[in-house]
Amino acid sequence: MSGTGILVLVVLFVAVLVLLSTIKIVPQGYNYTVENFGRYTRTLTPGLNIIVPFIERVGRKLNMMEQVLDVPTQEVITRDNASVAADGVAFYQVLDAAAAAYEVSGLENAILNLVMTNLRSVMGSMDLDDLLSNRDAISEKILRVVDQAANSWGIKITRIEIKDINPPKNLVDSMARQMMAEREKRAEILEAEGSRNAAILRAEGEKQSQILQAEGRRDAAYREAEGRERLAEAEATATRLVSDAIAAGDVQAINYFVAQKYTEALGKLASAPNQRVVLMPLEASSLIGSIAGIGELARATFGDDAAAGARPQAGPTAGKSRTRVPTAPYGGSEG
Repeated sequence: MSGTGILVLVVLFVAVLVLLSTIKIVPQGYNYTVENFGRYTRTLTPGLNIIVPFIERVGRKLNMMEQVLDVPTQEVITRDNASVAADGVAFYQVLDAAAAAYEVSGLENAILNLVMTNLRSVMGSMDLDDLLSNRDAISEKILRVVDQAANSWGIKITRIEIKDINPPKNLVDSMARQMMAEREKRAEILEAEGSRNAAILRAEGEKQSQILQAEGRRDAAYREAEGRERLAEAEATATRLVSDAIAAGDVQAINYFVAQKYTEALGKLASAPNQRVVLMPLEASSLIGSIAGIGELARATFGDDAAAGARPQAGPTAGKSRTRVPTAPYGGSEG
């Protein structure tokens, strides 16, 4: 090959190098910083970009997409001196490529240490019970502090999530016993309240029953007294009528009254359950005389025909007689 051919090849090679160093293609989601003799001048956005060869060069290639950063497990002492292990995850996004490239050295390491420091600070200021039940509040506090601190680095902390909070095993056992005791206490309280309500309802039911029974006895006593009163009024009226008849000179009225009472007393004595056989003297002539008096009253009132039905049949009577009145036996046939 002649010297001219070699020169042409060298020129072509240099031209290719110059072209490659001049044209820069930035992929989507990335930004490149441009340095002019080591000083930042501008930022290349996604697409085709041209720089001055041998004078400008690409400084840093930064990912502008949202990125995730794992926070390793941290030992935290809470405000009530409980030791817990906690870890999490942080999401961030670069907004200013120049600031992220030149304002901090080791961006991810800086973010990680910032999140870990604030995680221990926030969780250490809380009690264990609040720590276990307020993960959202913890994440919000850490996010607010870390985002404010990283604002000068040209990044945005979008989310910080607490993944796990692990107390020691002995503390977990104590919490389990505490929860069991609390639930047993609630169960006993509910059972006591149920027993109290049942006792109250039973007492109210008994009270209402006693009130109704008392009202029933009162009404029954009132009606019984009213019946006795009416019976006494009727008896008094009958007695007054007989007295008026006697006062008017009608002796047969008293005979009727005495015969009625005598007959009723004899019937009650015969139906008494305390004796099987009753032997008693009977003045038949007196009873017949009373019946004869009733016949006279009927004759005087309704005439001879009505009195004929009331006249007793004559029969032999002899002074005193012995009458056998059978009653119901206690346990066998009549004697």
